[in-house]
Amino acid sequence: MNQPTLRYRPLYLLCLGSLGLASTSAPALAQAPQAATVPDSESMQKVVITGSRIASPAAASPSPLQILSSADIAASGATNLQDLLQKNPTMGTPTLSRGNSNFLTSGGGVTTVNLRNMGDSRTLVLVNGRRFVSGVPGDSAVDLNTIPTDFIERVELLTGGASATYGSDAVAGVINIILKKNFNGVLLDAQTGRSDQHDDFKKKLALTFGITSSDGASNLMGHFGYSKQGAVYSRDRAATAIDQTSAITQGHPELAFVALRPNLSGYAPQGHFFGDTDDFTYNANNQIIPWNQNGNDAAGTGATGYNRSAYRLIAVPVERYLFATNGNWTFNDQHSAFFEGTYASSKVATNIEPFPLGSDQVYKPSGKVPAGSMINGKLVRNPLIPQYLYDRISDTDDDGVPDYFFTRRLSEFGPRHSVVERDTFRLATGMKGSFGQWNYDAYLAYGKTKEAQNSTGQVNVASLRNALEAIPGPDGTPVCANSSAVAEGCVPISLFGYNSITPAALKYVTAPGSLQTAITQKLAGATVTGEVRGLPAGAIGIAAGLEWRDEDSSAVPDPLTQTGQNAGNALPPTYGNFSVREAFIETRVPLLKDKPWTRELSFLGTFRHGDYSTVGSANSWNAGLEWQITPDFKLRGTRAQSTRAPNINELYTAPSQDFPNGLVDPCDGINISNTSALGLNCRNAPGVAANMAAHGGVFTLNQADKQGISGYNSGNPDLKAEKGRSTTVGLVVTPRGIPMLRKFTFTADYFLIKIADAIVATDRQYALDQCYNHNNPVFCSFIVRRPAPVGNLSSGSIQYSNLSVTNSGGLGTEGVDVSASWADKVGPGDLSARLSWTWLRQLWQKATPEAPENSDVGEVTASNVNAPRNRAGLNLAYKWKQLGINWVTTYNGPVSLDDQFLKSLNIAPGTVGVGSRTYHDVQLTYDLRKAVQLYLGMDNIFNTKAPPIITGLPGSQPGTETDSSTYDAIGRRYYLGLRVTL
Repeated sequence: MNQPTLRYRPLYLLCLGSLGLASTSAPALAQAPQAATVPDSESMQKVVITGSRIASPAAASPSPLQILSSADIAASGATNLQDLLQKNPTMGTPTLSRGNSNFLTSGGGVTTVNLRNMGDSRTLVLVNGRRFVSGVPGDSAVDLNTIPTDFIERVELLTGGASATYGSDAVAGVINIILKKNFNGVLLDAQTGRSDQHDDFKKKLALTFGITSSDGASNLMGHFGYSKQGAVYSRDRAATAIDQTSAITQGHPELAFVALRPNLSGYAPQGHFFGDTDDFTYNANNQIIPWNQNGNDAAGTGATGYNRSAYRLIAVPVERYLFATNGNWTFNDQHSAFFEGTYASSKVATNIEPFPLGSDQVYKPSGKVPAGSMINGKLVRNPLIPQYLYDRISDTDDDGVPDYFFTRRLSEFGPRHSVVERDTFRLATGMKGSFGQWNYDAYLAYGKTKEAQNSTGQVNVASLRNALEAIPGPDGTPVCANSSAVAEGCVPISLFGYNSITPAALKYVTAPGSLQTAITQKLAGATVTGEVRGLPAGAIGIAAGLEWRDEDSSAVPDPLTQTGQNAGNALPPTYGNFSVREAFIETRVPLLKDKPWTRELSFLGTFRHGDYSTVGSANSWNAGLEWQITPDFKLRGTRAQSTRAPNINELYTAPSQDFPNGLVDPCDGINISNTSALGLNCRNAPGVAANMAAHGGVFTLNQADKQGISGYNSGNPDLKAEKGRSTTVGLVVTPRGIPMLRKFTFTADYFLIKIADAIVATDRQYALDQCYNHNNPVFCSFIVRRPAPVGNLSSGSIQYSNLSVTNSGGLGTEGVDVSASWADKVGPGDLSARLSWTWLRQLWQKATPEAPENSDVGEVTASNVNAPRNRAGLNLAYKWKQLGINWVTTYNGPVSLDDQFLKSLNIAPGTVGVGSRTYHDVQLTYDLRKAVQLYLGMDNIFNTKAPPIITGLPGSQPGTETDSSTYDAIGRRYYLGLRVTL
């Protein structure tokens, strides 16, 4: 058993009360709550808490601090720490999770956290108070897959700027994961589970062990863990089984949640072919028929389009192997050495539909495919071209060869399936001890994350071009027209009809993809802490130190991707590096003690100076007050300036392709006679006037135009550091002197964070609005329209909606956190209750310094931020003899659709949205004997359905038809486990 933890548990519970615990999971009640006593602060053991380097006897923080214990984690049944953290109302929408990473070119299955919806990169994740290597190339976001949940002693969440204490990235706050130590014995935890729909299978096996020297001074611990979470396919849920889109149109908010179903893709396995004036496709018997994308009725009868949902995932499968160890060797009473080691190996598989190929991706930019070849000055027809098509085409580019267009789903290639193997290694070691009244802590750390991704389903465009240009061979059999290509093994290819690509042709044009990434982190630091006596109220606490950090990242795609020869634009490798040297000093000054209305008043101040290789010097500071008015009532407040230097991705990312969802073209439906600024700007855009002329004077977009928008995201090497100012003011009420309330704790904290020059990627819908409604050339440069029609894609339709990272006009949030907790004996057992609530007053951003604030409060946005005005959690736990129950309720308030999206459709902001969602999770435990516990859990007990944020609406995640980063798209799930302590 972990004797030190048990020995100090009453002290620890008291400290949590003073901090104002506001997590949404209560610790399992293994013993009766301790009597509420308040020992003299001088007699309490000094501890270091997140947000300060100075050990203090009160274990208090001037900034809001919340704590999750190991018992909270166990009571949740969570395999991954993200699952538990997302129940905390201070958490925003994570950028990466199992439910939103299936379509990413990198990062599949990674799990991150996002405090206050300020961005993953503004939430600093620490392990034992030190930085941990990132799991995302070029970013600072830590992959929580690499942290074994069973090896965690507690998690401390500090909300508010803390860059002065910990350096860059702590703008929104800090999540400090404290690993177990001084553990004796063996703890085994085995678990299995699945969903109501017989998927999302879960397996977990964890073994934790530790030994301590006979004198208790030295110890060694280790952990082995294995977990596997299975795939959840879109096709296995009624709401996601068929491609659909929102019916919302200009001025019709009532159609937002009406699904146009099916809304099939225009890239079909049998192909869609375009002659001079008409088009056609094939039926199941490979007979030529008219194109009828969505069929004649809602069931899809006669549809010639393609259902992409048959391949998509709601949640990606993740398999993990984990090893962690730490130890401490004490030389004598003053000095000891420590080490920490972590190795995590994750395997993730993503899966989406086969590649959609258009002729414009093969013959750029016109998309015109030659139906023959000029041999010795004479036209030789391609024998694979059907006579039906050949009779309906002509030479449209004056090269002497008739040409055509096509779109086709490359079903013979199979789905675009990626297998990602991600390994994270980290080792930290150092010395700690004391010289008289002064303590020191010095450490070195090295971490590295490597990712190898191999993908299928891509095409070699150069080979495909050769294979498409066939001529009759000497015996009449088609051969490739290019003799050099023939020598290299070229095999002619036919795209006409189902399964028309032969195995030999498929082998010739297939292009397996790969991506190799690496992130390396090197750390060194030293801190000295102590006290200077002399003030009437007590000694002055001081901490000072130096830190050095070096970060290196690379992402290298396969050669075809680098040269743009796999049907996409070229994606060069991305390399980046930066280093920073920092110095900091912190002080805690007791101002008053044992005075009228002031039991204790202290000032906490911190200053940090950093010198970055990328952006130069940056300074951070923090100033706070703690005013203990009485033993039962305390006020606290902080004012801080935090800095964040741009990360490697933000600085150096080469243009990477994206497929934005839910964009609305402001020009859609504009009449040629429209004399407004919008009408004029639209008519002047490439291809729009020609589109109007072809559609009776109205700019008209078809289904393929709306589905075919792509875009590229790129970094900006000219970025500068952003600066955040945060203010927190709060109170803590612990009425220990009132018998009925002696085990009650109440906290309320006001927070305000404003970030100047915030580093952001401009919202695509905002860019469209600024370009066409406000004629802003800066934003117009992000948009590329098709100057002429290409196959089934109209002239003037948006081809690329690009974005780049910039120092924006700012970012900010404001609100209030409230928590209340109580524990006591009720009836034959022990009951604990804890309520936490966050009310959001503001969440805003400014795209440029001159732009007005764009509020996201109470919205789900196109950039996948879900920010309800109210979020809350309630935990109830009861323990009676061998039986225990833990019930967690999580509430997400109502949200409306993004105001920029609604504005683009002439719909009043705030008038269209989805209602609140409440989720209930329960775990039952039974102690078979003192060292053996059986547990049974159920998540989403009442099978609460996710709101229908369907394709075409902001916040929708592909394959899930909802905001799967916020809402449960899987449904009710069960798990059964066994814990054994030896």
